[in-house]
Parts: sequence; C-alpha cells; structure tokens
Amino acid sequence: MAGLRREDAHDEDTTVDGTTGTQRVAQPGVRNGTGPRFTSTRLADGRELVYVDDTEPYLSGAATRRLDDPRPLADRFAPVVGPDGHTTPFVGPQMRRDPLTGEWVPMASHRMNRTFLPAADSCPLCPAKPGAAYSDGEIPDTAYDVAVFENRFAALMQVPGESTGESTDPVALDGEDLWTVRPAAGRCEVVVFSSDHDASFGTLPVERVRTIVDTWAQRTEALSVLPGIEQVFAFENRGREIGVTLPHPHGQIYALPYVTPRTTAMLREARAYRDRTGGSLLADVVAAELRAGVRVVLESEHWVAYVPAAAKWPVEVHLAPRRDVLDLPGLTDAERDDLAATYLTLLQRLDRFFVDPATGEPIPLPYISGWHQAVVGEGRELGRLHLQLFSVLRAPGKLKYLAGVESGMAAWISDTTPERIAARLQELA
Repeated sequence: MAGLRREDAHDEDTTVDGTTGTQRVAQPGVRNGTGPRFTSTRLADGRELVYVDDTEPYLSGAATRRLDDPRPLADRFAPVVGPDGHTTPFVGPQMRRDPLTGEWVPMASHRMNRTFLPAADSCPLCPAKPGAAYSDGEIPDTAYDVAVFENRFAALMQVPGESTGESTDPVALDGEDLWTVRPAAGRCEVVVFSSDHDASFGTLPVERVRTIVDTWAQRTEALSVLPGIEQVFAFENRGREIGVTLPHPHGQIYALPYVTPRTTAMLREARAYRDRTGGSLLADVVAAELRAGVRVVLESEHWVAYVPAAAKWPVEVHLAPRRDVLDLPGLTDAERDDLAATYLTLLQRLDRFFVDPATGEPIPLPYISGWHQAVVGEGRELGRLHLQLFSVLRAPGKLKYLAGVESGMAAWISDTTPERIAARLQELA
C-alpha cells in the first residue's frame, strides 16, 4: 500500500521538511496553555499532509486521523517516460526573469489540467465517505478539523537534487544572457478550513478560526526555514467571480523563492521613508488612518480595520495589528484570540456590503484575502504584518474588469472612493 503506514507516525507532533524528509518538532501556537495538534503524514505520491486538530479525542492524541493514502498514485518525482519511450528524470517547474521589470514569472503549464468546479460528491477537499469505494480525494480520513497538504498542481516545487534559492547558477534561455532561468523551487500548500463543503470562512465558529490562525502561523514558521525561500504568503480566494476552481472552503500558502513585485515595491517605499524620516512606513500608515478616523471601519483591543486612503479596488480593506508585528508567528496569544473574532466580524459585514436589488438579500462577496508578512531575508526589518482583502465586484451583477491602462501599464483608476467604501462598512456595524 502506498503512503505512510500508521506505525510510521511519531508520538510527537511533527512536520516534515518536504525537501530532505527530516523531522522537525512542530511549534503550535498557544491557546490557554494548549494549542491545536499538528500531525504529519505522507500522501501516496509523497506529498505532505498535516492534520490540525482542535477537538477530542484527536487534540490530546488519544486517537489519530487516518495516516495512510490508498490511492494508486505514482511518486510525484518518479522518472518520466516520454512519447518516444525514453525515460528522463523528473524536472520541476521553472521560472524566468523578465529583463524589462526584474520580475520572476513561474511557468506552470501543468496547472491547465487541475480540477475545475467538481460536483460536491467528487470534491477532492471533502473527507472520505465512510465505507465508500476509492475516490480521488486528498484527505483520506472520514473527518477532520483543519487540514493542510502540498498542492497536487503546484506552481512552485522543490525537487530533490535540484538547486534552490538565489545560489542557483543562472541558466541562459536560448543561449541569451538576457533571459535568466531558475527552478521555481518553492512550495504551494492548500489549507482546508472545514470538512463542510457548503461552509465559508465567515460562517465558521470563532474557535475554528482561532485554529486557522495558529495554522497560518505554524506553516509560515515551517516554510520560512526551507532552503531558498524568501517570502511566505497565506491567502484565500473566495467566489467563482475571483476564479475559484474548488468552492470548498479553503485557502493556500505559497513559499516563494523570490520576493514578489508588490512586496518589492513596498520595501522600496518603506526603505526610502525610513531614510527620510527615521520612521516605519507601515506603522505610520496605521497611525495616520487612526488619526484621520474617516476610513476606519472596525477597531478591537489589538486590531484596526481600515479602507486605505489610496484603495484601488471597488471594495478593499486592510486589517493590521496595533502593535508592530513582523509576521503571523509573532502574534501573541491575546492577539490571535482577538484576530479570530475581529476577522469574522469583518467578513460578516463584507458579506452584507452588496444587496440584490430584486430580492433584497445580501450578496456573498467574492474576494481575495492575503497576509502581507515580513520577508525572510534582506529587508525583513522593514515589514509589518497586515491583511489585505479586496473584491472585483463593483455593484450587484457587475465586475470590475481591468481597463487597458490598468492591465497594460499597471496604472490604476478607482471606480469609487475609499471614503464611500468605508462609509458603507461603517453603516453595516
């Protein structure tokens, strides 16, 4: 039987380094002296699966989720047999540097074949059905609280034997030094928020959201130490309008072998601001929004939600801690508790932002929500944790399509004003 046998599991909660296979003791966040239990295993093709349990008997370790994967999947790094019958070593995805912008662009053509809007009874994120025959689900147990696994259709992948990180010698594409090629040697994980196919993040109980916060923090910590990783980005895409291919409530975490263009721009501005004023740009933005007050939409003991003064999207909100925190692992127990409740409140307001004019019913908001964290290496001290949430829905039944100047030149034009967005969210309080 493929996959990790039950007797291969460890009594200790562990995560596995996906490159070397060595064991690392997990560092779950603290929740009143205890935290969720992280239990790692391997799927049939070698990808890591982590169960995150906050309910008994799994939280205490009195029982263990199913650790074996019965699917007849080949090892994901197995040699590839070509059309001519010749066998060649597996080669991971690559990325190319755009010489005009300096941006890295991963080439992930295999993602064209990923699962697209499956029926509820064949969703790969749902738990296995008790007593059912084999199905191609990613989570072998019949129940789970939260689960994390390496994406089967990963755009970034660390392949054994391939170099990772900036130390990789650049390869010239087509013999031209202008075009640099490197392995896209990162990692993509899926975080499944609930076993309920019809749930959404905003309908989860606050205790489960607290577990997800711990999961984001623990996975950020684990992924940040992988070789060559420069940035960790945890995010959720919600809604068909956003392009979601699996409606089951889930998010993703990318461990990137480069710093993304947006983060590069923020670091550039933060560095220039520090050199000019001696201050922290991201901290001073939060302070300025609090002083102005007009765009602040939600405050708690530890968190502030506001519409940024130069918001680009039809609906956009940032959620930031009051204290300077670099990343999710740096949050205290109290800040994590407060975040779970505050984020739920914010999502529930956003799901009432638009109303169907025909029925008067709220329209669930399609959105992208992502955590901006300090980078792993150079420039880390310039970072400050904050969440950015935005939607492409500009009115009931109307999406914001990027205009030519926006798509072609990244020159944004807002369809509304930040003050209008904030006023609507304040009204919903």
